[in-house]
Formats: sequence, structure tokens, C-alpha cells
Amino acid sequence: MSDKIILLVEDNPDDIALTLRAMKKNNIANEVVVARDGAEALDWLFGEGVHAGRDPFVLPLLVMLDLNLPKVDGIEVLRRIRACERTRFLPVVALTTSSEQRDIAACYDQGVNSYIQKPVDFQSFIEAVRQLGMYWLILNKVPYE
Repeated sequence: MSDKIILLVEDNPDDIALTLRAMKKNNIANEVVVARDGAEALDWLFGEGVHAGRDPFVLPLLVMLDLNLPKVDGIEVLRRIRACERTRFLPVVALTTSSEQRDIAACYDQGVNSYIQKPVDFQSFIEAVRQLGMYWLILNKVPYE
């Protein structure tokens, strides 16, 4: 499964490092592409802007999406993913610090597959990533594969 890409959309360098470390600790060996804002994530997914020339038909196995992003927020990124025929079934997990009901509702209204609040301590975060990896990378079947 190491040839399958995970798109991590996260602007906080500490959270990026923490997520990558938790994935490594859980033996999730997939290539991880990091987009540091919502606009970069959309450019990568659709092969535009700084990612023009990238094959937009090569989709990630999973998008791990923070909500509080610069340029384009996570809910708008999710809306655009779901609006495109090619990406509408792409598994998207909101991985965010927000526990706001309005954020949770907005994500599910836009078709997020899962909403996970980032745990504060590293051991809990490792466990959350392990469970996420087990479900999305092993058990869940993606309809466009």
C-alpha cells in the first residue's frame, strides 16, 4: 500500500510533524503529501497553480483535512472536493482541534466521511491515527480504485 498517497492538509508545522510521527509509529508507510493551506490543497488535487502539470487523475487514498487553514478554509476545500465529479467520493477526514458544533455540522453537511478532534496528548494522538489508518487504509473500500 506504500504507493498510495495520503494528502495531509495542515498549516501548523508542529501538527504536521506530530501526524507524520504518529503515522510512522503506527507503520503507515504511505507517501504523504503535505499542503500547508487550503489553496495549495486544491491546486494539488486539481493540478492547478503551483501544481500545474501534476496528473489530477492521480487521487490520494485519503485526505486528512484541518479546518482552520489560511487562504481557503477546510470546509470550503471539502465543498469543492464534493462539487467535482472526479473527487466527490474521495475519502476526507476532518482532523482538527475544533469541537464547535457548527464546524461538525458544516463538515457533515458537506459530506465529510469522519470528523476527528485532535487529541491533546501524543499517546492519544498516536491511537487516533492508528484507528484512522486501520479504518481508512485497510478496511474501507474506495469506489474510484
